[in-house]
Amino acid sequence: MTLSPGMRLGPYEIVGAIGTGGMGEVFLARDTKLNRDVAIKVLPAAFADDPERLARFTREAQTLASLNHPNIAAIFGMEVGAPVR
Repeated sequence: MTLSPGMRLGPYEIVGAIGTGGMGEVFLARDTKLNRDVAIKVLPAAFADDPERLARFTREAQTLASLNHPNIAAIFGMEVGAPVR
């Protein structure tokens, strides 16, 4: 099972899919606490169980979080949780 509109992940309510790429799926969500739109990137379960892929994903998030530019997405957090099925 994938994320679908109306599902919630903590304070985030899934609005819909944005796209799929080599590292996972990206969803548009609404941060219900701060009243803003956010993008949520989800790794496929097979990738989340692969230590090398998880390390790559973590490095990508850390690198992006270190940048501050209006044309680069900001990273607000990284969560590890139970796989969505």
